[in-house]
Amino acid sequence: MSFIDDIIIGTEEEEEHDEIVKEVVKKLAENDLYMKLEKCKWKVRKVGFLGVVIGPEGIKIKEEKVKGVLD
Repeated sequence: MSFIDDIIIGTEEEEEHDEIVKEVVKKLAENDLYMKLEKCKWKVRKVGFLGVVIGPEGIKIKEEKVKGVLD
């Protein structure tokens, strides 16, 4: 059995985002791949991923990762 841990969909416009999410969910279902809805985050402006924060300002290192260096 194989797992896809993370799918991140980023778009400029909310309407565009909804359409792309629908297409991704459709493609997953067509290929017998499913999501656990309780693990999903929908329409967030920022998301933590692999030690970074991805958001409208771009990709930034999580503050706690560099706190020791900054202090």
